[in-house]
Amino acid sequence: MFSTEQSCWFIRKVVCWRAVASIAWAVLLLLPITAVFVILSRFSLLHPIQTFSECLSFLTCASAIFSLILMCGVIIMVGFLNLEYYTVIPTIACSKIALLGQLLHPRQFVNSLAHCIMGIIVAWCCAVTLGGRYETIGYPCTQGDGTDSSPQMCLNEYHLILLLAGAFVGFSHSLLAVISNINYVSFHTVQQYKYLRFKGSLPFVVKCSAAQALYSVRNYIVVYFFLGYIPKAWICKTLNLHLNSSVHPLDSIAGLLDLSLLYHQWISASFLLFTWNITLLLFRIFVTEVYSFPVQSSFTEDAHQCLPKVLTDKQPMILKFLALQDVALLSQHSPSRRCEVFSLSQPGGHPHNWNAISKECLSLLADLTQRLVAYHDTVATNGRAKSLSTGSERKTSSETSFTSATEDLMSPRPTLLLRTPASVFARFVVGTPHSPLTAPFTPDLDSPFASPALRRLTAPLDQCSPWFGTVQSPHIMRRAPKLWSTSTDSQVNGSPPASPASVPSPKQEPFKPSRLALFLRNRKEQLPEASSQALFADSQAHIWALEGLSYLVQASFSEDQFGVIQTTLPSILGCMLILQEAVDRHFKLPHASSKPVRSASGMGDSTYKTLRFALRATLKTAIYRITTTFGNHLNAVQMSAEHRKRLQQFLEYKE
Repeated sequence: MFSTEQSCWFIRKVVCWRAVASIAWAVLLLLPITAVFVILSRFSLLHPIQTFSECLSFLTCASAIFSLILMCGVIIMVGFLNLEYYTVIPTIACSKIALLGQLLHPRQFVNSLAHCIMGIIVAWCCAVTLGGRYETIGYPCTQGDGTDSSPQMCLNEYHLILLLAGAFVGFSHSLLAVISNINYVSFHTVQQYKYLRFKGSLPFVVKCSAAQALYSVRNYIVVYFFLGYIPKAWICKTLNLHLNSSVHPLDSIAGLLDLSLLYHQWISASFLLFTWNITLLLFRIFVTEVYSFPVQSSFTEDAHQCLPKVLTDKQPMILKFLALQDVALLSQHSPSRRCEVFSLSQPGGHPHNWNAISKECLSLLADLTQRLVAYHDTVATNGRAKSLSTGSERKTSSETSFTSATEDLMSPRPTLLLRTPASVFARFVVGTPHSPLTAPFTPDLDSPFASPALRRLTAPLDQCSPWFGTVQSPHIMRRAPKLWSTSTDSQVNGSPPASPASVPSPKQEPFKPSRLALFLRNRKEQLPEASSQALFADSQAHIWALEGLSYLVQASFSEDQFGVIQTTLPSILGCMLILQEAVDRHFKLPHASSKPVRSASGMGDSTYKTLRFALRATLKTAIYRITTTFGNHLNAVQMSAEHRKRLQQFLEYKE
C-alpha cells in the first residue's frame, strides 16, 4: 500500500537521528573520561601535585590529541555497530548447538573482527597515555658480549602484551554480546528523563566495566602464558625485530605476576569497556525514548505516519514497539487523544481509528494464544503428532470450548510457527492415570542417534512369534525360543514353521553410539527454561496491547459518546479470557513457573527472562480493570457459557 520510502521514514527521521545524538554525547564525554584515565594511570601518592601537573601537560601534547581523535573514531564505530546490531526482541538460543551456531555466524565473525581491531586501537592509545616502557613496540638494544655487540631493534614485549590485551578484551566483549544479549534494547516501565536515566545507570556501568575487565585480564593472562610465544615470534619475524635475551620474558609466571603490569592492563581494559558501555547506554536511552504518533492527520501524504497505520507495519520492529507503547500511554494519560480514537470519520460516521487499533491489538493477542496452544500440544505429545488413541480423545468441555473459541477468533498464519520446539518437557509432564501423558518416554526412532537395537526392540512383534499376545513381566528373564518347540507348535496349529532368520541371536551386542554422536545429542537437547523464555520473547508488545485495550475500554464507560467500543467488547473479553486460559495452562508446565535469577554482572539486559510473569500479571489486571468498571453490565454481553463462567470469577474477585 505504501512505498518502501514511506515505510522507512521512521528509520531515517527518528532512529538514525537518535543514534547520532547518542554518539555525539558519547564523544563529548570522552574527554573527561580520558582525563580520569590519565590521572588513575599516572597517579602517585608520594607526589600528587607533580602527578596532576604531568597529566595536564600530557593532555595538551600532540600525542594525546592524536590519541583522542582515534578514540573518537572508535566511539563512532561502536555507535554504528550498536545501530546495526540492536534488537527489541532478544535472540534466545534454546540449545547449546543453537548458541554455537550464533557464535559462528559470519555476521558475528565480522562483528568480532571489528571489535578486535577497535580493541587494538584503544590499547595503543592507552600505551601512548601510559608512556615509559609501554610507549613503542621496538627499542634499540645491543646483542652479544664485548666487542661483538652490535646495535639492533628489539621487541618491546610490554607494548605487545598491552596491544594483545586490547584485542582479547574486544573479542571477548563481542562474544559476551551474543551470550548475554547485550544488543537487546528493553523499554522501561517507568518513564524518566534521559538525564535521570543516565545518572542512575552510571554507577552500574562503572561497576560492570571494572568487573568484566578484571575477568578478561585474568583469562588473557592464562592464554598469554600458554600461547604468547606465537604472536611474539610472528611480530618479530614480520617487523624484523629481535628478542632481548637480557630481559626476562613476560610469558612466564614471574613476568606475568608483575603488579604494575597487571594494574595497567586492568585500568586499560576498564577504560576500553567503559567507553563502549557508555556508548551503548546512551544508545539505549535515546532509541527507547517515547514517540508520540498523531492519531489522525488532515493531510493524505502524512497518513502513513498516523498511529492506526503505523501499528499495522511489521518492519521495523522498533516502530511497532514504540507505536504500541504510545497506545498504552495515550490510553492512560491523554483524554484529548482518546477522544480522537473514539471519534467517527466524516463523512460516513465509521470508527476507523478504533477499528484499526483494536484489530491490531486483538491480532497480537490471538497470535500469542495460538503459539501457546501449539506449544502446549507439542509438549503434551512429546514433540510428535497427536495419536488418535482413546486417551487423547477424552477432552473436557473446557478444552473443547477453548479450542473452538481459539479457532473462531484466530485465523491461521503461516508466519506464526513455533520457534521453540519443546520435546524436552514431555518427560516431566504429569497427566491423569488414564491419560497417555503417563506413558514412559518414547524415543524418537527417526533420530540419527537411535541405535538399531532400539529400533528392533520397539518394532511390532510378528504374529508367528511365541511372545505375540502374551504379557511379559519385567522381573522375568526373557528366554530364547526352543527350536523343536517352534516346529511342534507350528505343526499343531497348522501354521508354517518360522524362519531361522527370525530367531534372535543371543550373542549380538547392542550398538553403542560414538562419543561424537553422544556429544552432539546432548548439545542438541533443548534447555527447558530457554524454550519458555523464547516463547514470550516479544511479550512486551502484548503487555502494551493489553494495557491499551483495557484502559481504552475503561475510559469508554464515560468518554465514548458514540458507543464505538461496545460493538467490539465481546471480542475483547473473549480474546482476553482465552489468552488467560492458555497462560494458566502454560504455567502448569514444569520450568514455566520458576523465576530465573537475574544476572547483574554485565551490561546484558535480563528483563526478557521475566516477561512471562509480567504478561500474566498484566492480563489479570486488564480483565479486572474492565470488570470493575462495568460490573454487572457485562451480563448483557453475549459470550459462551464457559467464558461467562470464567468472567463471573473475576466479577466476584475469586480469580
